[in-house]
Amino acid sequence: MAQSTLIIADSGKGKSSSMRNLDPAETFVINIAGKALPFKGSKSKYTLITKDNPKGNLSNTSTASGIMKALKHINENMAHIKTIILDDFQYMAAFEYFDRANEKGYDKFTDIATNIASVAKMPKDMRQDLKLYFLTHPEEVNRNGNIIIKAKTVGKMIDNALTLEGLFTIVLFGNVIKQDDGTMKYGFETQTNGETTAKSPMGMFEDTFIDNDLKYVNDCINKYEQE
Repeated sequence: MAQSTLIIADSGKGKSSSMRNLDPAETFVINIAGKALPFKGSKSKYTLITKDNPKGNLSNTSTASGIMKALKHINENMAHIKTIILDDFQYMAAFEYFDRANEKGYDKFTDIATNIASVAKMPKDMRQDLKLYFLTHPEEVNRNGNIIIKAKTVGKMIDNALTLEGLFTIVLFGNVIKQDDGTMKYGFETQTNGETTAKSPMGMFEDTFIDNDLKYVNDCINKYEQE
């Protein structure tokens, strides 16, 4: 069973840049939105996997079937890969929703929820040495008069069928804090503040607010698993 982590943050709060210190020789990025990676050297570090470049470590695919095919290929044929990033995971559901916008009835919502769950559950059948990070956006919902910030989906029909955070042991929330010197510190909240769905096993992280650095997160998870 691979270890999977859900990372929730608004655009510009350091989700994608958190992969900047990962070793590209051991990392594969599934770029669901197909956007440029926001850190120096990304174009040379991450190249598209193709028939002519089978050792590539980047795939631009947005469908559930395409993502699952990529994960299966990495799991079975790329033993050197230890970390997988699914960047902008929410767009998998959003793109399918837009593609099927003219369909009547509720079947499309059931299908979208099923696809989200199918991809999110794949790590349980993958190699134990793999770490997967699902990067996604947040949304606010009203639960019995309380505002909760959770992983974004595409509507209440899907929320009623699926609680995405329930499929993950680790849920980190991206945030930006202004320091005393006026600089901005980008990081991840490792536990809920009462308004988010952040969570992590007790003792995995020393602080409730850590750097937005997936290499550091990987190191903490590995250390916790070995203790």
